[in-house]
Amino acid sequence: MQGELIGEEQGKVTGIRVLPSEGGPKVEVTFRTNTKILGLEAINLGTYSSAVQPGGFLYGEGQGVLTTKGGDMASWTGSGTGQLKPGGGVSYRGSIYFRSASGQLARLAGMAAVYEHETDANDNVSTKYWEWK
Repeated sequence: MQGELIGEEQGKVTGIRVLPSEGGPKVEVTFRTNTKILGLEAINLGTYSSAVQPGGFLYGEGQGVLTTKGGDMASWTGSGTGQLKPGGGVSYRGSIYFRSASGQLARLAGMAAVYEHETDANDNVSTKYWEWK
């Protein structure tokens, strides 16, 4: 069940590269966002790779790390499905799993969350996270 909104972020895609693939096109995307999670300001650095699937949708998997100004950290892994948006950008829905967390982010350790992720044609990123109960 979807629980409370635990975080929101805005930022930019910082890198894109095409990866070797035996199927359709596969792309790796790296991003950096300013995040507010559990009421704390943090930076989220993440990378995901996605590939076009039969039927035309995207499937992606990624990982990242959140770091607060005070040095607390949380790592995450996730996956999701998405689609290309008319005019550019992508829209994803999926889940992430916080694997470790320290200090004021310790509540995240072991937490699952669902997300809505949007990237526009100018590589602007926005994501919202809800605790998955």
